[in-house]
Amino acid sequence: MKYNFDEEINRFGTDSFKYDMLPEFFGSSDVLPLWVADTDFKTPPFILEAIRKRLEHGILGYTFRGDEFFQSVIGWTKRRYDWEVERAWISFSPGVVSAISASIQAFTKPDDKIVIQPPVYSPFFECVTSLERILVENPLKMVNGRYCFDLEDLESKIDGDTKMLILCNPHNPGGMAWSRDELKALSDLCLRHEILVVSDEIHADLTYKGQRHTPFASLSDEAAQNSIVCMSPSKTFNVAGLSTSVVVIPNLRKFKTYEKTLATLHIQLGNILGNVALETAFNEGDEWLSQAMDYVGENYRYLEKVLTDELPKVKIMKPEATFLVWLDFREYGMDAETLNRFFIEEARVALNNGKQFGSEGEGFMRINIGCTRTTLQEALKRICKAFKALG
Repeated sequence: MKYNFDEEINRFGTDSFKYDMLPEFFGSSDVLPLWVADTDFKTPPFILEAIRKRLEHGILGYTFRGDEFFQSVIGWTKRRYDWEVERAWISFSPGVVSAISASIQAFTKPDDKIVIQPPVYSPFFECVTSLERILVENPLKMVNGRYCFDLEDLESKIDGDTKMLILCNPHNPGGMAWSRDELKALSDLCLRHEILVVSDEIHADLTYKGQRHTPFASLSDEAAQNSIVCMSPSKTFNVAGLSTSVVVIPNLRKFKTYEKTLATLHIQLGNILGNVALETAFNEGDEWLSQAMDYVGENYRYLEKVLTDELPKVKIMKPEATFLVWLDFREYGMDAETLNRFFIEEARVALNNGKQFGSEGEGFMRINIGCTRTTLQEALKRICKAFKALG
């Protein structure tokens, strides 16, 4: 079946964060929204059909995750990553960020130190500080236009109070699909210092041709025992509103501790339709995902050509994964606030300001290319026109 990713769907008036919150975050709804990391692609028809079928039953009472849920995760991780996940390792969270917060609560205490690697997804900062842990920043290094881990800097900042590292794998906003060698070096360092790795792998499925995602826990038995891997179909299949994620914890003791935390928060049951969506996505979604990433890949190639030809001062970090692209506007000499205001007022396009990913993101903007080609064409047209007017 050939899926249509060019279909334009009006999302205004649907309580869409990406669209209906534009006035609150950008002061106007008259800007093109390419900010929030969900796509404008319709949720796959086989998922919608499975949800409709479940609704026909007519009762939406308390439920649990049955065997089909676990087998769908096991099958997906085996097919996609050649990773043998055992049922006894699979837990739950409404979302990846809530899984990170639950892990912080379960495995650290106030005033423990937790490492993040900016520029990185902004909720990482909030998860640490709002739970009264001490934030340690280990900035990524840029080498030949790509971010890399700075393990020397990391080791210099570790002390006896450093208990956890939150990893973004693949990386948001830079789009790195970290290689096995890169992850292994990071894992070895964390093992030496007894630092637990919580790996946000929500973008795992969204790799481009020629790239491969490596789940952190698949590196070795030692890495598996020292990690918590958080995954979800939400970005991949545009079902984030169903609040259903998977947490893989191979260490039995840590698994039990995490599950106890979920039960304490009373969020362990999840929701019926989220379960149905996850099972269906992981059982039936391979071909849809292949076509979706082909389309996103074409979107990236279009963006690269336009910006290279029209705005050569903009440096593009070529993504290895995700439908997000990290753009460097520093040659225009604007601070973060001025650059953001320029995009809103002059280009009339809503992107994510790079500074929200940490001070290292000053002068960058993140664009979401998980949209129709028509939307991307219009956004780039506006951006090019606005920057060319600067002279």
